[in-house]
Amino acid sequence: MPGLTFDALLKHLKRAGPDPVYYLHGEEDVLKDEAVRALVDRALEPAARDFNLDVRAAAELDAETVAALLNTPPMLAERRVVVLRGVEQMRKKSKARDALIEYLRHPSAATVLVLLQNGGDPPEADLARAATAVAVERLAPERVSRWVAHTASQRGLTLAPEAALLLVQTAGAELGVLSQELDKLTALTNGRPATAADVSALVGARHGETLQDLIKATLTRHAALAARLVEPVLDQAGMSGVRILSAIGTALLGTALARAELDRGTPHARLPDTIFRHLLKARPYGLDNWKDTSALWAASAEAWTAEELSRALRLALETDRALKTTTVSDEAALLRQLVLYLGALAREAA
Repeated sequence: MPGLTFDALLKHLKRAGPDPVYYLHGEEDVLKDEAVRALVDRALEPAARDFNLDVRAAAELDAETVAALLNTPPMLAERRVVVLRGVEQMRKKSKARDALIEYLRHPSAATVLVLLQNGGDPPEADLARAATAVAVERLAPERVSRWVAHTASQRGLTLAPEAALLLVQTAGAELGVLSQELDKLTALTNGRPATAADVSALVGARHGETLQDLIKATLTRHAALAARLVEPVLDQAGMSGVRILSAIGTALLGTALARAELDRGTPHARLPDTIFRHLLKARPYGLDNWKDTSALWAASAEAWTAEELSRALRLALETDRALKTTTVSDEAALLRQLVLYLGALAREAA
């Protein structure tokens, strides 16, 4: 059956009834849960859910239970919904899996079956063929802020624009983490609008002291500023030396890409758009707004030579190994040393 994206699924449910079987796979588990809620809302009236909604862990079911779940008629309703979580954990040669595959050959029109695959593993071909497959991928950075605003409104939380920006800058694009922080903000503000000061109190970050500020100082070779930012960024909720280093390494790779474009003759004026097209094609996870990132990498490339960037990446790799394999507990010292070295790299002829 034809596959859908998360957005296409939501549009489909607005104009048509649900299909008999959906198979949700992809990297973004938070959006999979939102898709399940949308399917349940479309298929069942709230009053009918007590008797017509079953949510089960697929790995815990035997063949008889699978058959009973899928073939039970709805009670006082047009249809029922069965959600099987973790279908990837059903053993391929098990009787429970065989019972599921047999049902998929002739699914009931009175049941909406939702097969939920955890994590980002590739879809399983037999399930994708027999269902409406929905690829639930991570949101582009530009959409994360809109997701935060929408999710906050569902919780009755009003976020000041600067508060939403600071939250995304500090917590990153991980929707699960952002959801937890929104829950905390909702409890903290108790009905009043959340401010940037509230976010600062919650995650330990202030404007000018975010991970993005540290990356920008590193790329623009303001080593002293970058070194001063290491500790306040490292102290923020959910932050670690490995996460900071990963972000710096990604930024160095992006700047190296921009430098390579310059060296092959790409005009300076076209460089941000060229880098943005690379990002659209690769769709890397964990970056800030892609247009802002493209502009930063393009501007920073002019401050580095290809040889300097190659040496910078080797230094980042050495720091990564030190963070992961030594007994040194002072992550801040290793990161400060790295950004100071990066700022002090002498220019050499390519």
